Amino acid sequence: MLEITHASFPWLATLVALPAIAGIATLLAAPLRAIGRQIALVVSLIELVLAIAAGLMFNWSAAGTYQLAETHNWIPQLGISWALGVNQLSLAMILLAAALVPLVLVAAWKEDGANHDSAGTAGNYAALVLILEAFIMLIFAARDVVLFYLVFEAMLIPVYFMIGRYGGPRAGAAALKFLLYSLASGLVMLGGVIALVVYGGNAEGAFLFENLANLQLPHAAEMAIFATFFVAFAVKAPMVPVHTWLPDAAEQARPGTSVLLVGVLDKLGTYGMITLCLPLFPHASAKAAPVILVLAVISILYGGLAAIGQKNLMRLISYTSVSHFGFMVLGIYIGTHVALVGAMYYMVAHGISIAAMFLISGFLTQRRGSRTIADFGGWQRVTPVLAGTWLVTGLASIALPTLSGFVPEYLVLVGTWQVNRWVAFFAVLGVILAALYVLIPYQRMFTGPVPTEGTVPTEGTAPTDASAREKVVIAPLIVAMVIFGVWAAPLVQSLNPVADTALSHLNAGASTSAPAHEGSDK
Repeated sequence: MLEITHASFPWLATLVALPAIAGIATLLAAPLRAIGRQIALVVSLIELVLAIAAGLMFNWSAAGTYQLAETHNWIPQLGISWALGVNQLSLAMILLAAALVPLVLVAAWKEDGANHDSAGTAGNYAALVLILEAFIMLIFAARDVVLFYLVFEAMLIPVYFMIGRYGGPRAGAAALKFLLYSLASGLVMLGGVIALVVYGGNAEGAFLFENLANLQLPHAAEMAIFATFFVAFAVKAPMVPVHTWLPDAAEQARPGTSVLLVGVLDKLGTYGMITLCLPLFPHASAKAAPVILVLAVISILYGGLAAIGQKNLMRLISYTSVSHFGFMVLGIYIGTHVALVGAMYYMVAHGISIAAMFLISGFLTQRRGSRTIADFGGWQRVTPVLAGTWLVTGLASIALPTLSGFVPEYLVLVGTWQVNRWVAFFAVLGVILAALYVLIPYQRMFTGPVPTEGTVPTEGTAPTDASAREKVVIAPLIVAMVIFGVWAAPLVQSLNPVADTALSHLNAGASTSAPAHEGSDK
């Protein structure tokens, strides 16, 4: 049973309340909306300091524990609790989100209020970012499955408006597609939550993660409930074939919105698989693993091939993420300790590199006035800093040694090779495709002569290289990619206890059902 360590100070509740209160107050109060960007930036920096302080209070070497916890009865008649707590993985995701939000706000500083809001409401986008940050903190800290589900659904609201109101010319359709996919998957998951209510009873704390992990479900019920949760997480991940909402959303959304959506929120898919699917449904997870592994490999290869064929830069980046999420899911369900640690490391490393890719691409497309790759050409001659950092980010995403993508991808592939060489072989093909979907657009956009026509932005001035504000955004991301590429041991070691706990459930399920695959670690 998981050990719960309660905190003397409500760190997690504070991390939820601070951006929520600031964001809602900014939306409702006209004087605050006018300075909403400044408020959001200050609050996000305070939030980052609090998250770091919580991280310093956390015992990263403790195995199988939820720390900084707080538990209060919420709806006692149903056994539902306001229960927060974090393990090594959830705290890592909270720290990632807290670090990315200030960068998103600074990157969007000149966008906020443009084309959509009057000067008096220029801070609305920043306020939505704060509200979304509060939801992110809450869902990664939630320890009650009903609370987790409610936040899983509620966080769609700020994302919908961030895409639909502040996106491109077809943002409304993209936001609606995102909402429909998310609501449909959430409705499926609701069936599973209701089933857990039926089987779990209404005892106090019945739906805490640590209590549900001990719930003995009939075989058929476990398979059915697992399917509802996995489908919801597969949509969020996103896995083929339920991924199609992502390219449309990324094409139309602001770069900062895509950073939070793909870099953080979509990790709820893989996070949910590790935190809920493996411990709550071990037998079902073991039985479903062969099918999931096939879907993961398909996602790796299809995402890579689709990315190569894209003409829109933001759609290309979104398809690279489909491929990367395939690696993460592969690492989760292949059944080895090495691969699972790699998958969790991948979640953090991908969040950093994809944030840099979206933001740098956003700086470039703002200058060009277009997101079409063919409209660029020879831009390394006029924007060498942006071109160079885009290349470094691309190399990190294709797992170049010494950059952040190498360690997790290597761990996933090695862990896969240990038990299934055919799966590893096809996954390696995704690495080859990755080199193509990064280097081909780089060649088209940045190398060669500068075209004589169509290279100046819409305001009629020649494009300039990265400004001081943009360098402030890019620099910490590049530094983080290098640190996570050359100094992997601290994060790998801290994630080991989470992998041990998750695999103990999966192997227990495999030992009492048909093996998911030959040679799994015991």
